[in-house]
Amino acid sequence: MSKPIQNDDSNRGHYQAQFANFDAERGGSWLAPIARDAFAQFETLGFPARHLEEWRYTNVAPIARQAFTPASCAGDVELDALSFESFGGSRVVFVDGHYSAELSDIVDSAEIQFETLARVGETEAASANTAAAIYGTLANSKDDGFAAFNTAFAQDGAVITFQRGDNAAAPVHLIFVSRGDTAPVASLPRVTIVAKAGSQGLVVQDHISLSDNTALTCAVSEIVTEADSSLDVVLVQRESDATYHIAKQCVRQHRNSRFGMHTVNLGGAILRNDLQIVLAEEHSECSLNGLYLATGGQIVDNHTLVDHAVPDCTSDEYYKGIMAERSRGVFRGRVLVRPDAQRTAATQQNRNLLLARTAEVDTKPQLEIYADDVKCNHGSSIGQLDADALFFLRARGLNTAAARVLLTMGFASQVTQSIANPDIRAWTAGLVTTQLEALFDAGGVS
Repeated sequence: MSKPIQNDDSNRGHYQAQFANFDAERGGSWLAPIARDAFAQFETLGFPARHLEEWRYTNVAPIARQAFTPASCAGDVELDALSFESFGGSRVVFVDGHYSAELSDIVDSAEIQFETLARVGETEAASANTAAAIYGTLANSKDDGFAAFNTAFAQDGAVITFQRGDNAAAPVHLIFVSRGDTAPVASLPRVTIVAKAGSQGLVVQDHISLSDNTALTCAVSEIVTEADSSLDVVLVQRESDATYHIAKQCVRQHRNSRFGMHTVNLGGAILRNDLQIVLAEEHSECSLNGLYLATGGQIVDNHTLVDHAVPDCTSDEYYKGIMAERSRGVFRGRVLVRPDAQRTAATQQNRNLLLARTAEVDTKPQLEIYADDVKCNHGSSIGQLDADALFFLRARGLNTAAARVLLTMGFASQVTQSIANPDIRAWTAGLVTTQLEALFDAGGVS
């Protein structure tokens, strides 16, 4: 357990006053006692300091020094300020963490049930065997100050249930818009997903900014895949360089379920993802693919934990990082194989490309194995663009910037190509290519 706020404790009174207002607005909602417990944990934990092993490479003092005001409602957004991709399913838009019916387009489907957390919170209690019933059960607020902060202040979010059906459910596109008001505002996106037995689901979680003002996004997702279900989540983070983005995703898998997480990190002053997966029942499998591209003075930090708690499960993890200018990337992946988790198969790889002498990366893949009948491997590498390959492309007429974009995109494509849906795959690849072209055209590579 972490100690109280180490970097700056001067904002404690600010958050206490903010929470008192939020607590009064919740009234008798069943979410209220969960939020109160979480705020008590936040008062104890505060924001983590670098003396903690899990945070030694990422200093969140700039967040602790700010007095962020949690957004209490969705602000006004001009429709012309936003352009949306269409993936053939529902578009669900949240502005500063609050649902916007005006900007959303919900497609009626027997395979998908969607509710907002605010609406679910108005019921007497979360009914058993519903998605809302897992709220606050997977993301532990007792040892994570940011998770406690989100649970204390979150008032809205997406609650999604995928039901078994004759056809695979169309993609659900969750768009979280940070307006970035003049005053530092914190948005608290909350996502709860249950893939019911035998169901198939696909969710795109997209985080964007509308301004370059300082803002904080503190996001939490809780996900359960029931027996024989299949669920893919594509997480795209492309906020402004003035936005701090701290996210936690907690997943629990049941028998013979399949889960895929595809993460693309493109924006944010400090961007931190904590992904925790528990393979809780036999014959479940997960596939984790991550791409992080950092420029300027960005810090992009990915921490993953895959917990093989039972026998006969499979995990495959592949993360790639591209660091330019003065940026820093962090990857710390841990695979835990418990004593009874025999016949586990687990792979973990982290590859990194440095595009400038001033860029750096810290990588630490870990295997922690307590069973003897397993097939596990892990590795990491750090390198630069291949000079011979660059010369080959230049000799065939490409200018230096185009050749570098082509080679770097080739490095990144293994992650974007892991996305099965062709429209989403092309969209994410386009986002990466656009950012790389801007980087090389601006001369941000040595």
